[in-house]
Amino acid sequence: MTLFGYWRSSAAYRVRIALNLKGLQYEQKSVHLIKDGGQQHAEDYADLNPNKLVPTLVDGEFTLNQSLAILEYLEIKYPNINLLPANLADNMKCRALALDLACDIHPLNNLRVLQYLTGPLAQSEEQKMQWYFNWLEVGFTAFEKSINKVAGNFCFGDHVSWADLCLIPQVYNAERFNFDMSPYPLIQRVVAHCRTLDAFTKAAPENQPDAV
Repeated sequence: MTLFGYWRSSAAYRVRIALNLKGLQYEQKSVHLIKDGGQQHAEDYADLNPNKLVPTLVDGEFTLNQSLAILEYLEIKYPNINLLPANLADNMKCRALALDLACDIHPLNNLRVLQYLTGPLAQSEEQKMQWYFNWLEVGFTAFEKSINKVAGNFCFGDHVSWADLCLIPQVYNAERFNFDMSPYPLIQRVVAHCRTLDAFTKAAPENQPDAV
């Protein structure tokens, strides 16, 4: 199994955590999103993933992009460790929490969006960061409220789920740009607990072979 990713990619980070939690062996191949004008634009990688994004998972003859689809694939094919509750209602709630992060926060702060702001739209670095922080504040405020009645050690009770896999990378990015996380004590508590687990530590950006 091979994971094409980038050490700072939030989406690849989610998949690394899942692979680690499930105890799966995988090879990493770096697709540097900055070097050489962005290696994701190279013809050979664009043939593999026409969206020119990471991650891409290759499992034998099977190739799949989109991190949440990859999580679904891993959940079904490798059910030894469940990362979603068995109960239907709880399962759907965990999926919704994951999608709150992966669909409503992450895309607005993705690298190509930020590059477009400072490139074709000629926005300043200050304006770019105002954009970034605005959507973090909107998203984290809602997420904090969403987990208020369901959080335990993790976003949903005391069992790790997709919600945690999506939360940790988003908080990593926020901290990287010095976004103030103090208004979100529940999120901070969950993040602190997740970071005590080996699967999360091994998946952290700074621990990847292509980290610089």
